[in-house]
Amino acid sequence: MVFTDELDDVAEATWQAIVDHPMVEKLGEGTLDEATFRYWVEQDYYYLTQYARVFAHGATKAPDIGRMGTFAELLDSTINTEMDLHRAYAADFGISEANLEATTPSPTTRAYTDFLVRVAATKTFGDLVAALLPCMWGFNETGKRLAGRGLPDDERYAEWIQTYAGEEFTELTTWCKELLNDVAADADTETRERFRKLFHTSARYEYRFWDAAWRQEEWAI
Repeated sequence: MVFTDELDDVAEATWQAIVDHPMVEKLGEGTLDEATFRYWVEQDYYYLTQYARVFAHGATKAPDIGRMGTFAELLDSTINTEMDLHRAYAADFGISEANLEATTPSPTTRAYTDFLVRVAATKTFGDLVAALLPCMWGFNETGKRLAGRGLPDDERYAEWIQTYAGEEFTELTTWCKELLNDVAADADTETRERFRKLFHTSARYEYRFWDAAWRQEEWAI
């Protein structure tokens, strides 16, 4: 049994909770209110800026040239490809680049990204991978499970589902799972438990990220 198999109890419960969330259900049906999704798109743009920092730390901490190169490629593609695609996708919902850049992170977005960057900056390479995996795995599972129900008529929501259910993102998820399995293979019990806790925390934040968008969470003061 590889390490990610040991995470199935946490992972499955979280992915199912996400797919059962009313925001994700309505996204899959194509009936999600645009204002709610615009909020999500704006928050996700801020998330991507911090996500890129995690890749930068991954390149720094990678134990070999091959993994260093992969994280450097992910950093480059996030900054120079994925964020451009995100800007174009946001434009379909009437969100300008200026609005994206001016996004104030919600309490949940701030907490999640601060957690990821702190782990990436101060912990081990294995810790970084464990904290990173739920973002890829969660989106991939959400996309595939929604696609299995049939694509919505709204092409914008269908595009989101197809992107994260697609072969390219599935391959990225598989890579990250295999990477965690590699770094956990020779780890002692205490280290593996630490990886599990980091994974669980990020998985919980994945759920909270959707829930915060559904509620259009704002700072109280």
